[in-house]
Amino acid sequence: MLLAKGSTRKARPSYVMSIIGVALVLFFLGIVGLLFINTRQLTSYFKENIEVQVILRDQVDDATGRALKDSLAQMPFVKAIEYVSKDEAYRRYVQQTHDSAQNLLGYNPLYASINFKAHAAYVNSDSLKRISAMLEQMPQVREVFYQQGLVDQLDQNMRRIGLVFLSLSILLTLVVIILIDNTIRLAMFSNRFLIKTMQMVGATRWFIARPFDRRSIWNGLLSAVLAILGIVLVIYAAEQVLPELRVLQNNVQLAILFACLIAAGIFISLISTHRAVMKYLRTRVDDLY
Repeated sequence: MLLAKGSTRKARPSYVMSIIGVALVLFFLGIVGLLFINTRQLTSYFKENIEVQVILRDQVDDATGRALKDSLAQMPFVKAIEYVSKDEAYRRYVQQTHDSAQNLLGYNPLYASINFKAHAAYVNSDSLKRISAMLEQMPQVREVFYQQGLVDQLDQNMRRIGLVFLSLSILLTLVVIILIDNTIRLAMFSNRFLIKTMQMVGATRWFIARPFDRRSIWNGLLSAVLAILGIVLVIYAAEQVLPELRVLQNNVQLAILFACLIAAGIFISLISTHRAVMKYLRTRVDDLY
């Protein structure tokens, strides 16, 4: 009993270093995940600010145009929508260009339109082409216009970013597993004599491994919590410098990221600790020195 207590006390500094080491590794993994989330949010923000203009035919009156706008507002792809009459379109044109075309031509050359912004999931080349084809079949619609080049560029950039982050995530995950495994094995090195002594007095493997496994779960949880606190501080500091970053914050995705860090910390810590215990149980006493 005295031997166990003494060994536990000696092992505590190793556990502390193990917890800090695992927390640092999880912190860097979390930062990469945070960058990926913010990149997706930034892309979604740009996508949801691309305006699609549904140009109406000249004979469509305001009442019909507003009714069509109300009908389109019920569509699942619409995030925000407005109806712009011929007079409002002309007023905006003059305000932007300071050019009075109506005085020169004697009539208003602009068309009424329904302008909407779509949810990010629908802002891609294929979806917008299908939406445009559907809208252009309506008798009130003259044409549908959106910045197709910008949509294509956003899609291409998102695919490239996705491949980069996927490759980086796979590489970093492998590095994380190796680093955490080595850190925990070093922490367990100081307990090798305690493990072997318990085996020599007749304790079963599972009886010996159980307290170490239980401790590894708490250590993994504590490491993940420390990593999460570090990420929260980074987010807070970044938002103090750039308040605009608050627009990109997605609490749901952030919660999923934190849950994954906790799961990774507990799982890898548990597996590595159990492997280390089993290794020392299979090792001969002479080989422990």
